[in-house]
Amino acid sequence: MPMVQGLLETALYVSDLSRAAGFYRRLFGFEVLLESERLIAMDVVGRNVLLLFRAGSTAEAFETPGGVIPGHSGSGTTHLAFSIGADEVVPWRQRLESEGVVIESTVTWPGGAKSLYFRDPDDHLVELITPGFWSTY
Repeated sequence: MPMVQGLLETALYVSDLSRAAGFYRRLFGFEVLLESERLIAMDVVGRNVLLLFRAGSTAEAFETPGGVIPGHSGSGTTHLAFSIGADEVVPWRQRLESEGVVIESTVTWPGGAKSLYFRDPDDHLVELITPGFWSTY
């Protein structure tokens, strides 16, 4: 049976591409892999890609030289989580505060993991979580 090797891309739909990319670049140091009028793709520590799509720009199919990308879209706010080391909660709290990012909630989970929750410029809920919640991390 064929198996997937991981989750490669996570997509957010944003109102202002440059503002959203600037937030993720400034806060996390994510580099831009691809930029167009429809999307900005950002490298997440050499393992994953964060796709920032301009809201409303991807509902229709998109022709590329190699084939057609089917239409897709999303609406409303969503959630994504980035993993951090167990010893990085305090430094991340300080970094977020120094960048003027309001920490909406801090959670200590039964298995010992800790989460910091905050919002990006499009009100998506971003989480930083330490090991101990999921058995896979």
